[in-house]
This record gives sequence, structure tokens and C-alpha cells, in this order.
Amino acid sequence: MKTANAPLFTDPVYNGAADPAVIYNEETHTHYMFYTARRATADESGVMWVHGTDIGIAESRDNGNSWEYIGICRGLEYESGKNTYWAPEILRHENLYHMYVSYVPGIPSDWKHPRYILHYTSENLIDWSFESKLNLSSEKVIDACVFRMKNGVFRMWYKDELHGSHTYYADSSDLYNWTVKGCAADDVSHEGPNVFEFCGKYWLITDCWHGLDVYSSDDLTNWVKQPSRILEKGGTRKDDGVMANHADVVVSGGRAYIFYFTHPDRRENMLEDIDLNERRTSIQAAELEVMDGILVCDRNKEISVELR
Repeated sequence: MKTANAPLFTDPVYNGAADPAVIYNEETHTHYMFYTARRATADESGVMWVHGTDIGIAESRDNGNSWEYIGICRGLEYESGKNTYWAPEILRHENLYHMYVSYVPGIPSDWKHPRYILHYTSENLIDWSFESKLNLSSEKVIDACVFRMKNGVFRMWYKDELHGSHTYYADSSDLYNWTVKGCAADDVSHEGPNVFEFCGKYWLITDCWHGLDVYSSDDLTNWVKQPSRILEKGGTRKDDGVMANHADVVVSGGRAYIFYFTHPDRRENMLEDIDLNERRTSIQAAELEVMDGILVCDRNKEISVELR
């Protein structure tokens, strides 16, 4: 049985793969990983290096244990010039793939610019067609996550930076029209919400910049925060000795796999004024478990990923 690579994947172009999202490609019968292709090697001022990013794609032909870079998403151009695309969320519904991606105009050197979530569709996960700019709770929203509830309604969670950098949510019956419903988690500032069902509960994880906070729910509306974080302390594997950032969880065959990224060389939790070596990122995989009702993760455990 093959063991998952550690690191699982690094971007060969800019060495800045972040914000992974994993999905099965029904056409190629392989798994695709989409990610923010940060320009970690770009020697530019401020935080320009985290802007001007494409959405990179890696492919796995062994159920998620090793990944190969295959290019970037095509057709995302929303406005003229070079712009910024972050944190893709991708799902398949009725033979069509849907992407909800964060968008920032241009390549700014600071965090002051507006951010939106754009909707695209595709038949092959490579070529994308623009559908709309979502009208959500503010003009500074990023990091969409979409989950279909048992009543057939789709629910989207996202970070609203103008409302405390908290997680807000919206509902849709068709993936095109969304109605904002309120705030899901506002105890601390965070980003990168991800929702999944595992071991009889719904789980919400968020990147609070000190590892990942965990919440559970029975109805996808009322969330209870568990006392312990996951992936806060660094592990022993290569490039995994620091806290985890912005993760995606895939539940497959009764097991839950978490895909996250690290800054292996970063000394402090910040993105400004760090040298080029500290900017590089690596994507890792680990397995989640539930013990006594608490979601836990042993990042040092050797695993074989078995995505289906």
C-alpha cells in the first residue's frame, strides 16, 4: 500500500501552493487538486506576491498519495489586465462543475482593496466560463465553501472581512442565486471555513492563524466550538514543522482526509516583510479522527490516502 508523500505537493512554478481543494474528475477518473498559486519567488513590495495569482491544478492517479502539476485554470479572466484569484471551491452538480473563487482586482501591495466571490462553470475542470459575481454580505468576502444539505438546498460559508473576519453563510436552491442568512461563527477572527459530515456530525473548521479551530453541529446552523484546536503545533514530517493553514477535508470510504498548507520556513505568523525563503509553501495531508466526540488529528502518522 502506497504511503502519502510528505510534503504532498509543492508548486513547481512559484513554490507557493496554498488553499487546496480536492475533487474527483469524472471524465479522467483521477483526482484534481486546485490551489492558490502564490508567487512566492516574486521579489515585489508589500504583499504583491500573494496577489496576481492563478488557480493551479495538480492531478493524482493513485487516489491522492502523490500529485503532479498539470497547469492552471483557463477562462477565469474577469477584468482586463492581470488580477488575483484565491481559494477555489469546486463541486459537481448535474454533470457540471461549479467553482466559487475569491477575486481581487489587480496586484495590490496592501490589503485595502475590495474582494469578491466569482462563480464559474466547467465541463472538464480545466476550461471555465464566467457566470456571475455573487452579491453577499459585503464587498470584502473570500474563501467560499459549499455543502448540500439534506433538504437539497446548497449552503455557502465564507469569510466576511468587513464583519470582523467572521464566517457568514448564504443559501441557494440552484447554485446561481444566493440569499445571505447570517453569521455562523463570530467568536474570533478567522478565514478559510470548511464544512463536512463525519462520524454522525457536521463539522466546521476555520483557519484562526494559530492552527485550525473546530466547531460541530447537528443542523448546519447552530455551531458549538470544541475546546481544542487541531494542527496548531508543528509535526515531524518534512515541511510540516509549523502550524497548518487553510484546509480542505474530503470524506471518503468512512475516513476523513485533511489537506492543508504550511509555510515551512516562516518564523512569525505574518505575510508582510518576510524574505523570499519564508514565503514558500507546501501542501500536506493527514487523517482526521473523532475521539470522545472531539475531532483530532495526528499529523505525524504515516497514512495511505484512499480517495474514491
